[in-house]
Amino acid sequence: MNAIEISSLKKTYDTGDEAVKGIDLNIKKGSFFGLLGPNGAGKTTTIGILTGLVNKTAGSAKILGHDIIDDFKLARKSIGLSPQEINLDVFFSIRQILLFQAGYYGVSNKIAEDRVDTILKKLDLYHKRNETSRHLSGGMKRRIQIAKSLVHDPPILILDEPTAGVDIELRHMLWDYLKELNNAGKTILLTTHYIEEAEKLCDEIAIINNGKIIKQGQTKSIIKEVSLNTIEIEVDKPHDVKLSDNYDFSISDNIIKIQTKEVNKEITKIIKEIEQSATINNINIINSSLEDAFLKLTNK
Repeated sequence: MNAIEISSLKKTYDTGDEAVKGIDLNIKKGSFFGLLGPNGAGKTTTIGILTGLVNKTAGSAKILGHDIIDDFKLARKSIGLSPQEINLDVFFSIRQILLFQAGYYGVSNKIAEDRVDTILKKLDLYHKRNETSRHLSGGMKRRIQIAKSLVHDPPILILDEPTAGVDIELRHMLWDYLKELNNAGKTILLTTHYIEEAEKLCDEIAIINNGKIIKQGQTKSIIKEVSLNTIEIEVDKPHDVKLSDNYDFSISDNIIKIQTKEVNKEITKIIKEIEQSATINNINIINSSLEDAFLKLTNK
């Protein structure tokens, strides 16, 4: 059984705008899955449908086998959502907010108190437990959003831009915690505009653009399939260099740029060919990244 199953899912608004155009998506239990796309691609709408915040137009979706319409209570109880927009009550303390959140899901007071304190300590917020949200920084509010999604101990976490606007140190702390949760068995669905974040955390990704899934697969496989690595070789006589037609290369100043999928296999051959007509002064290898693949696939 998959954690999330989406089939032919569509959402058309009253204005006629098609936000989601019949997408299919299967997310395995225990995976750390990234849903990536430019602004307006349909990411947040898809999450809204899964969590009951947006009504679908057509298609179906299941959470751990529970249909989001027919079995909506079980489906929603299986999800912990950290939304993109911060929504914290300004009149209650952080600890009270989290205890109320646990109560919504029927968690007993004793279990809730222990769990809330544990989560606050993990997110380095325990010292702020009696403060209200109006006294917290933006990064702290983001952490509270994540804490709210965890208090009922759901098997699936859906995180919509969880590190937007936080500093680098905090972002790395959250990465470590999310990886810890995933290693403990939680399925995580992440949307982010920090492509480096998705590359570091997600074992599988789907790229959505204009309401359609345009690519899905293992993160490393997509990078390798779509993007090319670049070998930059600085030489003394670049225009005397002759390379076989097997290589896609360009020359700028004294640097020859060669693009290839297999750096380790090709670099020895390339060096031998260049050394026949020029002296090599320096070699720099630029590995392809998920950002390269994303830009190529979305034309953004």
